[in-house]
Amino acid sequence: MSAQTPTAEAITSAWRAESARLVGALTRMTREVELAEDLAQDALVAALEQWPTTGVPANPAAWLMTTAKRRGIDHFRRADNLRRKTEELGHARTGGEEQQVPDLDAQVDHIEDDVLRLIFLSCHPSLTPESRAALTLRLVGGLTTGEIARGFLATESAMGQRISRAKKTLSEARAEFELPTGPDRDKRLDDVMAVIYLIFNEGYSAAAGEDWMRPDLANEGIRLARMLADLTPHEPEVHGLQALLEIQGSRMAARLDENGAPVLLEAQDRTRWDQLLVRRGLAALQRAQALAARGKPVGKYFLQASIAAQHARARRADETDWRQIARLYDILAEAAPGPVVEVNRAVAHGRAFDPGAGLAVLEEVDAEQLGDSPLVPSVRGDLLERAGLHPDAAAAFAQAAARTRNEAERAVLRRRAEENLAHVSKSG
Repeated sequence: MSAQTPTAEAITSAWRAESARLVGALTRMTREVELAEDLAQDALVAALEQWPTTGVPANPAAWLMTTAKRRGIDHFRRADNLRRKTEELGHARTGGEEQQVPDLDAQVDHIEDDVLRLIFLSCHPSLTPESRAALTLRLVGGLTTGEIARGFLATESAMGQRISRAKKTLSEARAEFELPTGPDRDKRLDDVMAVIYLIFNEGYSAAAGEDWMRPDLANEGIRLARMLADLTPHEPEVHGLQALLEIQGSRMAARLDENGAPVLLEAQDRTRWDQLLVRRGLAALQRAQALAARGKPVGKYFLQASIAAQHARARRADETDWRQIARLYDILAEAAPGPVVEVNRAVAHGRAFDPGAGLAVLEEVDAEQLGDSPLVPSVRGDLLERAGLHPDAAAAFAQAAARTRNEAERAVLRRRAEENLAHVSKSG
């Protein structure tokens, strides 16, 4: 990627930090998600045109909001609907009474739930699960259509059409922007958690591109999980999700070395783990456990957080209680069966017992369900390496490297293939 000018970097940074909040606030004002996104994009274009000349404003978020609202007023004027829509842009209705919207600076500072509203809107039951995820990644995650398409193994044009249809469907369904309550919220909660987890994972382990991680997306996922936990304090699975993301997110600084190369979990310098995030994660897990003790059901996020906590509590990699992790994966495989869980269970059994135990679990995985994912061959390579079968390990790592779409991951897999080949040469 070519070097950006300071102004271009400021624009990129402001957009990444504020786009979801901007679209959320504009959706609340206009009640039209497609229009809100268009207005936000207009504001971005204006920044690209004006900031190189006028300089970066003191409050970029407020500048973008002001510009977007002005473009909205212009839009409604052209639609010969200025009076009604200007009132909607300038007023919020609460309990049937009109209330003046706070000034723009205050509005930017106090619209934290607008992004969460946007996620609930994107998870409307009128949309398919694929459309929900794609729309949320577009509106909340800030991913381009091309990035989302790569994640879904679709063409960019097809993904663009899917996202456009999703926005049209929301409009036709007259989907409400307000946070749902009661049974309506419960129905959407699983989808909302799944989308937040998807956003975090795309940031924690980017599916494609040159970067190993996209911390802005991972941090957004953590922020949204915290907000959801505040909204639904009596749901243990939500606290489990928060715990999982906080604990996994605590490792981000240690996942790259000083040269920017990826560092796998067992080789990480644990003193670089963010202890504040660890403490927050363990506290969220305790809240989930307390609710579970009172009879509230728990599920896959709680179990995954319990696994992550085992790593977080071990001061060194060799102190990790792999047998407990293997037991938790056995439970997770019953609660939320799937090929990814089975692959991770193979890793746990390989560490807890011996590489042969892990390979036995891996042999039962239906790899076809994972398509051309590098997951199975990379784990097979690791287990074969631990078993001392270096030629087979090298072949597995090479196969995994050929499958990944992430350049950083490809470099790691190629290096491990070369290391195993070198071991064969030395022993020969």
